[in-house]
Amino acid sequence: MNTLAKLMKADGVRSKARRRFVVRTTDITYVPTAESWLYLAVVLDLFSRRVVGWATADHLRAELACDALRMALKHRRPKAELLHHSDRGVQCACESCQALLAERKITPSMSRKGNCHDNAVTESFFSTTKRELTHHESYATREEACRSLFEYIEVFYNRRRLHSTLGYRSPVDYEARFPN
Repeated sequence: MNTLAKLMKADGVRSKARRRFVVRTTDITYVPTAESWLYLAVVLDLFSRRVVGWATADHLRAELACDALRMALKHRRPKAELLHHSDRGVQCACESCQALLAERKITPSMSRKGNCHDNAVTESFFSTTKRELTHHESYATREEACRSLFEYIEVFYNRRRLHSTLGYRSPVDYEARFPN
C-alpha cells in the first residue's frame, strides 16, 4: 500500500470517485414448475452485483427482457451515461428492446457470438440462484416460484448475501459505501 493510501486510511478518508459510465447486464434463465417453465430475466449492476431489475413470465417473448429493463430504469433513474450489456438472445436483440435503449440514450453492448463468458456475471447469478434456491425446491405453480424468487432476490440476495468480489458485503451494503 502506498503512503498516500495509508494516510487516507488512517484518517478515514476515501477518494470520491465518480461512477460516470455504469454497466448493466441482462440475461434470461428458466425455473421448472409442475405447471410449466417460469422464465426469469434479470438486469444486474456490474459495479455492485445488485439485481436492479427483474421480471418473470410463462413465455420467452421480448417483453420479458424489456420488463426487467424497465424495472431497472424505474428504480435507478440513471443520469450518467449507461452501457447495457446482454447476450445475443433474440429477446434483447429485438427491435422493441433496442428501441427502449435508444429512447433512454443507453449504449447497447452484446456478447460475441457463441461466447457465454462475455455475460459471466449474470450467468454466475443464475448458477448461484439455482444452487442456493431453485434446485432445492419443487414448485407446484409459476406463481409459487415467482414468490420464492422475489424473496430470494429482494430480501436475501440484494440485502444479505455476501459476495467475495465486494469484500464480503451485500450489494446494498457495497453501494452504500459509494453514495452518488
